[in-house]
Amino acid sequence: MTFTIAVAGKGGTGKTTISALLVRALIGEGQRPVLAVDADPNANFHEALGVEVGESLGGMREEAFTKCIPPGMSRTDYIRYRFRQVLVESDGFDLIVMGRPEGTGCYCFSNDLLQSCMRLLERDYRFIVIDSEAGMEHISRGTIGIPDALLIVSDPGARGLRTAKRIRDIALSLGLKPDTMYLVFNRFHGEVAPVDAGQESPFAVIPFDPAIEEADLAATPVSRIPEHSPAREAVKELARKMIGLSERKNRQ
Repeated sequence: MTFTIAVAGKGGTGKTTISALLVRALIGEGQRPVLAVDADPNANFHEALGVEVGESLGGMREEAFTKCIPPGMSRTDYIRYRFRQVLVESDGFDLIVMGRPEGTGCYCFSNDLLQSCMRLLERDYRFIVIDSEAGMEHISRGTIGIPDALLIVSDPGARGLRTAKRIRDIALSLGLKPDTMYLVFNRFHGEVAPVDAGQESPFAVIPFDPAIEEADLAATPVSRIPEHSPAREAVKELARKMIGLSERKNRQ
C-alpha cells in the first residue's frame, strides 16, 4: 500500500530541503520507487533533488483535454498518457511538478490535474512525498487527498511555532487525525522558544547543518550533501520512522 507524506510549514522553514532529503533517505532504505510531488506553484523541488524539469501540470492547457484527445482514447487514458510525458524519471524516484498556469487565471485546472494525477499514479509507488505550498490549500481543496502523515516543519523560533500550531489546527478542522500530524524542528541550534506548538515534543529534530548552506550558496542540489552530514543523518532517522508508520498501516 502506498504511504503518502505531505510536508507543510510556513515559507522559509526548509520544507523543500526536508522533502528532498526524505526522498533520498527513503530510497537509501530500499523503499523505491518514490513519487516526489512538487505541489508548490513556485516550484524548486527539482532543484533540491538535482533533476531537470521540462513540462509542468500548470503548463498543460485545458482545451487540450477536451479538443485534442486522439480518436479511440478516453479522457482518462489521455490524462494518464500526458502525465507519463510530464513525469520526470530518475534513479529510485519520479517527480511531477505542479508549476504555474500559463498566462492569467486561477489554479483550478492545475489543481484538478494534480488531483487526477494522485489518483492515477499512487498505486505505482511505495511512498509519495509531497512538498506543499505554504498553507493548507491542497488539503482543504482535497487536491492531494488525506495524507497518511503530515509533517509540519518549523524552526524553533516563536513565529515558526505559532504558524505550526495554526497549521495543525487547520488540519484538524479539515478532518486529519491528531496522530497523523508530526512536528519537525529544522535548523535546530539547541533552544526552543516558549511557545505552544500544539504538540508536547517534536517527532524529529533536524540540526543546523553548514553543508546545506554551502549547497545553497553553490547552487548544488541539497539532497547531495555529504552522506554523514548532521542533517542527512537526522532525516535518515525520520525516514525510518516513516517506514515504521507505513508498516503499521499495512498491518491494520
